[in-house]
Amino acid sequence: MARTGFCDSKAPLDLHKKADERRAPLRTWANACGPVEVEESRTAPVKIEQEHRWERRPSTQTSEVIILGFHEDSRTCKAADGSVEDPVLLYLHDLQGLHSLHTLVPSLLRHEVEMALENLDLIWDRTYAWDMFLDMMRTQMQYSFPNADLPRHFTDATRAILVEWIIQVHELLQFQEETLYLAMHLLNRSLRQLKVSVANLQLLSMVCLFLAAKKEESLLPEVSGLCSLMDHTYTKHQLLRMERKVLCALKFDLSFSPPLHFLLLFASVARCSAAVVWMARYLLELSLLEAQCVVFLPVQLAGAALCLARQVLQECPTPEGEAAWCLASSIHVGSEPTLLRIMHILASAAAKASSQETCATFIKYSSPKTLQVSRHPGLNNAAGLLSVCS
Repeated sequence: MARTGFCDSKAPLDLHKKADERRAPLRTWANACGPVEVEESRTAPVKIEQEHRWERRPSTQTSEVIILGFHEDSRTCKAADGSVEDPVLLYLHDLQGLHSLHTLVPSLLRHEVEMALENLDLIWDRTYAWDMFLDMMRTQMQYSFPNADLPRHFTDATRAILVEWIIQVHELLQFQEETLYLAMHLLNRSLRQLKVSVANLQLLSMVCLFLAAKKEESLLPEVSGLCSLMDHTYTKHQLLRMERKVLCALKFDLSFSPPLHFLLLFASVARCSAAVVWMARYLLELSLLEAQCVVFLPVQLAGAALCLARQVLQECPTPEGEAAWCLASSIHVGSEPTLLRIMHILASAAAKASSQETCATFIKYSSPKTLQVSRHPGLNNAAGLLSVCS
């Protein structure tokens, strides 16, 4: 059954309007953007700190393998400069003095992960919950991006405008949050596999959102309705042809472990409050607007967003809460420099979100439903947030 209400004509996404014409309300179907700047070279690689990634090691409690980072021989790793650094988990502070928990954590964590996946309705049968978690950790590596390079004629500003428009259309169609993250993942992959002109960027974005909806949603809009959202700038035939091109370029592989699933999983295991979860979800969605976040793994984005949310809100700790957080911290998500780098990016994005041209996410998370986390006073001071993260 198709959704209705797509017949109103709105201005299409114009990538050549003046800067003072860009601002658009949240529920408009198209944004505007300044003139596209052509850069001679965007091939400079982004340096990423060498990380101590997850390993498959036998547990002392069970014969099965687990993906954790608390084993005695993996508590330290060598950095790129040869120095030794401690691998960091979700908890940015050392877990010194908790070595006696090493023999208990595997079974406890497995139980908590299974319960969290079941409570989040991410599984149908708890029997396979742990296997699904292992698969999520593995598959996120499959389509990681080595750098944040963008195609020629496609600037960071243009990308932010495009992502902003996708967020607005996603909210207008009332799709699930997973659909948004999958659509962005498909767009990032498509931009590296296909040669798309600036004029067809909006069409490519709509196709990626449509493909993500086909995988995640149970109710889809008609193709003609999607064309009306773009003011019929593109025909139904063009949209379907672009869909075929994207599917062929991606080899019909639409699999993805979204960072939102890792975030909700960690928050459930750590017994985080609703305010922390909403704040982390807000920060995580802000990462979609940042081109430099493309190179990070979903589990790293989720872990950094959750850490930063806890730092911003500064809730009163409880013994039960700290114990649950330490248990969640036994999942190794990346090195400390990497997580701190992500937290710095998210903190800067949150501090300027309300004054940016692309403010759909800020408005979205300023409603009572989301506890108005985007208006939290702790997000206004970028310098203060960065000092907290350091």
